[in-house]
Amino acid sequence: MRSSDGTRGASKLVIADTLACSVARTCVRCLVSERFVFESVLASAVARRGVALMGICNVTPDSFSDGGAHFSREAACAHVDRLIAEGADLIDIGGESTRPGSKPVSGQEQIRRVREVVRYASQKTLVSIDTTSPDVADACLRAGACVINDVSCLRDPRLADVAADHQAPLVLMHSRESQEHMPGFSKEPETRYQDVVAEVISEWTKAADEAKRRGVRSIVMDPGLGFNKSAKHSMTLLANTSTVAAAVAVPVLIGASRKSFLQSVDPDAGPNDRIGASVSAAVFAASHGAKLVRVHDVRGTRQAIDLSRMLRGEHA
Repeated sequence: MRSSDGTRGASKLVIADTLACSVARTCVRCLVSERFVFESVLASAVARRGVALMGICNVTPDSFSDGGAHFSREAACAHVDRLIAEGADLIDIGGESTRPGSKPVSGQEQIRRVREVVRYASQKTLVSIDTTSPDVADACLRAGACVINDVSCLRDPRLADVAADHQAPLVLMHSRESQEHMPGFSKEPETRYQDVVAEVISEWTKAADEAKRRGVRSIVMDPGLGFNKSAKHSMTLLANTSTVAAAVAVPVLIGASRKSFLQSVDPDAGPNDRIGASVSAAVFAASHGAKLVRVHDVRGTRQAIDLSRMLRGEHA
């Protein structure tokens, strides 16, 4: 780890010791990189449940599902505790809404919103910072985050430089344009893709290759359900989770939770009424090769995945 922040290093040693698999425990007295912590926690979660549960903490006033609910530091930290108690393996913290039509939030404002929440959460669990800003990523990695979650598909290549400098894993999500220019929830024209699975894999691979060229050694693939995609595009990608996972040969993260494409099975359901479909999507993804699922409802998702594995005679 290249940071001289002793507190941050100490917190990650605690995480490696208490949350990760046995190999992490053998190294608890040495400095461990963000990559090592992440890969250890992921391996432990996959061995235990088949998939890691990434809980969502939006420190925003305007996110599509829970905007404003966790906007204060106190509310966000309480939500972090709740996600951990429900069984989250890691928590994704963001200070900028990515709903269609939302305006960009300055790096300075994002840092103001999330840094203390990241600092708090990183003393308890593994944290990813959901941002497209290199400055925000750097500040939050210094505050204790271990992972960068980039929903822009490396629109700003400097984000890869930050990940490489901190030896941090990079979640690369497929998208084509910023949220500001998205036409609406699942309103992308069907003609934007001729073969959505093949095109998403190809475009994502180009971004991943650039990240590797800049020194990133640990990458996670997110096909970007709902981002520059129609409901049909997102459903097709979810249905082909196993194809995507085989093609990219890195861990795949699926983020379907409460998204508008789930209205395919219930057209009148608002974000908070899509829990059943969200849980079903997570169970499907977990049983078809995804190694992480990003969810709002950790307890319900955990119960469904554990029961599904138990009924199949797998360990839970």
